[in-house]
Amino acid sequence: MIRAGIVGLGKMGLSHQSMVNVHPEIELKSVCDSSGYMLDVLSKYTGIDTYPDSRKMFDRGDLDCVFVATPSRYHADIVADALERGMHVFCEKPFALEPETGYRLAELAERKHLVNQVGYHYRFVAAFNEAKRLLERKVVGDIHHVRAEAYGPVVLRPKGSTWRSQKSEGGGCLFDYSCHAIDLVNYLVGRPVSVSGSVLNKIFSSDVDDEIYSTLQFANGAYGQLATNWSDESFRKMSVKISIWGTNGRINVDRQELQIYLRSVPDPSEGMVAGWNVRYTTELTQPVWFYVRGEEYSAQIDHFVQCIKSGAPALSNFRTASDTSLVASAIRADAAKARTTVAPGTHPAEAPQAIKPRRHGAQSFIRTLFGRS
Repeated sequence: MIRAGIVGLGKMGLSHQSMVNVHPEIELKSVCDSSGYMLDVLSKYTGIDTYPDSRKMFDRGDLDCVFVATPSRYHADIVADALERGMHVFCEKPFALEPETGYRLAELAERKHLVNQVGYHYRFVAAFNEAKRLLERKVVGDIHHVRAEAYGPVVLRPKGSTWRSQKSEGGGCLFDYSCHAIDLVNYLVGRPVSVSGSVLNKIFSSDVDDEIYSTLQFANGAYGQLATNWSDESFRKMSVKISIWGTNGRINVDRQELQIYLRSVPDPSEGMVAGWNVRYTTELTQPVWFYVRGEEYSAQIDHFVQCIKSGAPALSNFRTASDTSLVASAIRADAAKARTTVAPGTHPAEAPQAIKPRRHGAQSFIRTLFGRS
């Protein structure tokens, strides 16, 4: 049995607790949270070991892995401590608000050969994985345009501050909603090499943005758009959709279904026809041992377990999550630049904000983001 601990017992921490507690290959040994009331309840009714400090929980030395579901600004210290003690780590997103921090933790985990995973759960939605398979087979030809959207009713009125609505802790819509869409773009198409025309707009929030718009450019010359808004009450809950145009057709994909339009049928074995084809998530999704909120949440935890057993890298890891944060940070930097006025005698628009790849090493993030020598 894999011995696990959980740090952070908010919404996601408790969701993980419910799934980890019944996974056939995990023994939940201990939990940690700053709420004494939460710890008292769990200790009384479950008998599990509880701690107010993650370091004291780790000092026991009886954990193989840990699930970290605290507010984002606490991630780096807890994750680094767990890795230094030889534990595999599953961390919720946003993993790190500063890409430099994320890449540093990725290098530490890789150096110690520890499984590291981040909770970008859309990578475990069957419809998105089927879209990736078809894109890799070039069913819609060469990609030339991408549109990524995420909408939902999180902030619908001015209200008191929570950690999610603070730039230093949750990162606002950019790091909460947009990063899901950005991560799917990175997963399905590849990481953009530059961004331009970015807009971060406040609707109800005072410290963070509520809607994000940006133009993306990819290495192969393709372009895309990002549009996200967590102040859209026309959606009952969060909705993420990716649309991809290729030389042979188009793919639209969200959690519910995958729509494929083909000009011609490149591979008859796929069972598709010229024109529209639809594949529903119900026919694509594999059953899970325990359901909370969606199959993808259970699937990502089981994936983490199987990676620990096999030593294989996780599908969504510290490095891919840091790539997502890098794009988000570039969008924030691009949005802060001066805009060209549409009037006679103005200067041309500035060049798109470049996104340089991060690999092993200790290059300055500031140099990476702004291109300073």
